[in-house]
Amino acid sequence: MRRLGCFAILAGLLLLAAGFWLGYGWKGAGPLPRAANVEIAEGASLAAAARTLEKAGVIGSAGRFRWQARVFGSGAPIKAGEYAFPDHASAAQVLEILQGGKAVQRLVVIPEGLPSVMVRDVLIKAQALRGDVKVPAEGSVLPGGYAFERDEARGAVLARMQTAMKDYLATAWNARKPGAVVKTPAQAIILASIVEKETGKPAERRTVAAVYGNRLRLGMPLQADPTVIYPITKGRPLGRRIRQSELRAKNGYNTYAEAGLPIEPIANPGKLSIDAVLDPAASKALYFVADGTGGHVFADTLAEHNANVKKWYAIRRARGEM
Repeated sequence: MRRLGCFAILAGLLLLAAGFWLGYGWKGAGPLPRAANVEIAEGASLAAAARTLEKAGVIGSAGRFRWQARVFGSGAPIKAGEYAFPDHASAAQVLEILQGGKAVQRLVVIPEGLPSVMVRDVLIKAQALRGDVKVPAEGSVLPGGYAFERDEARGAVLARMQTAMKDYLATAWNARKPGAVVKTPAQAIILASIVEKETGKPAERRTVAAVYGNRLRLGMPLQADPTVIYPITKGRPLGRRIRQSELRAKNGYNTYAEAGLPIEPIANPGKLSIDAVLDPAASKALYFVADGTGGHVFADTLAEHNANVKKWYAIRRARGEM
């Protein structure tokens, strides 16, 4: 009897020790000294993930974590992806993060008015993406911020940008106002790309759109400098003044040499410029010139415009620019 009692006590102590070993650190501070991101491979088992986490210093023991997860965890499957683990994350937190599937997301930002050659540049420079991507069709990308996960294909991110443009344009086109001069969604993107490049002030976009709409109705050339530059650089900065020969060039884009819209967009316009083209201001203005503050002054007649140009030249001379 005494021997059986000893065995019972020993068995109880072993169970307590096993329970302590399993429970130790489940909800207590883990060994990770500072926050870190760890990639869990597609198809990884709990055992494989535990080895990866142990190697990264997120957990102290892969074996103990695996047993703890089986005893104390919910039993839900873990998910692949890159995860952000806070410093000293407990084993319980680590498993919750793996089962929650909230992988780290990164952001790629496309500024309004960026030409497509530079959209590709942005995607190529995003090192966490994989694969190559071709220059998208001009005007097919909606500017904005797009979240992505590590090792996502560049083409997949670009496809989301283009889907966003199609969806937004369809909605905006259906809500267009009677004052819009454009006849098709494609024309709306072309004109919006010019508006986008001509002003950085949101408050001016509808008036700039009105100027170009008025000119189109009258058959006047749009005379937009960005349309002269685009066929030379595909939208990249020119880095010099426009030459007289370039103002005379007939290439389908130059709105000094030919009336009407260019043959294609010259950039990827943002939502505000698209909206401006589809709901222009009620204005009779046919001209505008810089006002020296980053904006423009508008005029209905050539005489008014010439006076405004003289004022702009006087500002530039005072700045030492002429």
